[in-house]
Amino acid sequence: MSLKGKTLFITGGSRGIGEAIAMRAARDGANVVIAAKTAEPHPKLPGTIYSVVEAIGKAGGQGLPIICDIREEQQVAEAVKQAANKFGGIDILVNNASAIGLTGTLQTDMKRYDLMNGINARGTYMTGKYCIPYLQKSGAAGRNPHILTLSPPLDMRSKWFAPHVAYSMAKYGMSLCTLAWAEEFRRDGIAANSLWPRTGIATAAIKLIGGDPLMKKSRTPEIMADAAHVILTQPSREFTGHFCIDDVVLHDMAGVRDFSKYLAVPGTKESELMPDFFLPDNLPKYS
Repeated sequence: MSLKGKTLFITGGSRGIGEAIAMRAARDGANVVIAAKTAEPHPKLPGTIYSVVEAIGKAGGQGLPIICDIREEQQVAEAVKQAANKFGGIDILVNNASAIGLTGTLQTDMKRYDLMNGINARGTYMTGKYCIPYLQKSGAAGRNPHILTLSPPLDMRSKWFAPHVAYSMAKYGMSLCTLAWAEEFRRDGIAANSLWPRTGIATAAIKLIGGDPLMKKSRTPEIMADAAHVILTQPSREFTGHFCIDDVVLHDMAGVRDFSKYLAVPGTKESELMPDFFLPDNLPKYS
């Protein structure tokens, strides 16, 4: 149950959930590549690829910062090559980078549509395309390769499309990659799974959008990081093709019964937490 010595390639990991996953892997002694655009501090959002890599080193891992816009094929190809050259290969791909826009058809301009689909669906596909040859080598060497994509369970009900079809198309595009890759690369021993939060996650971006009231209804990014760790340490030939929910993974696979440590605001009741989009109706409840 350790990622020690494994190499993770994480897209968009300069803050939030991606950073939390990176830090959890670093505590195991993993090599973590942070491939993201944020090289200079944002005026309102903390974190750059360099600050995260510095923290990775302090936590016990080795980090590599790479400036990369996953919409640009040449940048992705070079970033993957640089990562593999630095650490001798790639064992795990975490598709974390994503863009959001919760507007209807008439309110969504094509620039925003292209941004979301370029980063979410196309970026996930393209990063996978360039990482998978290295994951195949990892599988052949028995190093338990995984692809983990932060995207929701596939659900074709219209209620998940009508209010924000462009965003839904982009996120489900990521999930379709999981569905396909789990079967396409099964013989290579590469696991492909998706992970999605039950609740809102208290990132700096969420605080910027909704302030303290929205933060109070959220859990911390560490719940996603801990769930990701559980998934990424499963046998890749056995655990693949799953669309996982964070607390279900922790409850059913890691024996977690108390989720209060993940509350962004201690003392918040579970009933006060904000459900995320795209959740199935039959999701078990833990309280």
